[in-house]
Amino acid sequence: MPPSVRNPNRSNIQLVHDHSQELRAMSGESERNEKKIIVDEDWKARVQAEKEAAQAQAERQKHHAGDAAGLGQHAPLPPPDLASLATGLAMQAMVAMGLAPNPVDGKTAVHLDQAKHAIDTIAMLEEKTEGNRTPEESALIARLLHELRMSYVAIQTHAESARPSGQP
Repeated sequence: MPPSVRNPNRSNIQLVHDHSQELRAMSGESERNEKKIIVDEDWKARVQAEKEAAQAQAERQKHHAGDAAGLGQHAPLPPPDLASLATGLAMQAMVAMGLAPNPVDGKTAVHLDQAKHAIDTIAMLEEKTEGNRTPEESALIARLLHELRMSYVAIQTHAESARPSGQP
């Protein structure tokens, strides 16, 4: 098998053994190590064809996705469960406390009343689902409530200490 030299910036170059050496050696001619260089110029055309095929595939997928979105078809959603509801509410509380950016505008702002509402909603879910949760769901809700309440108190304390004295 001939050795091959590949350089992505240049054409594919193969060094091919010249079989005329054996013929000259058999006929008594001096043996020389002659090698031919064969340049593969069509690699550029292959790369261009692959690139065009990939672009066409992307266009087809984009067009197909646009059709599905226009018909109200979306990727299948996971089944609703208590854990996803609790974590969604926890995320709302974190955004309201300024611990996570708002997914709509990317900004952070503190709205303690909204955070308290989300935390209280998780607490209400904990109370209303007592006896109907799996141990994992119970542990998740307890952990979320603990972490959110601790964050709420810390942020509320910081906000109160940052206020100038004499203001409510």
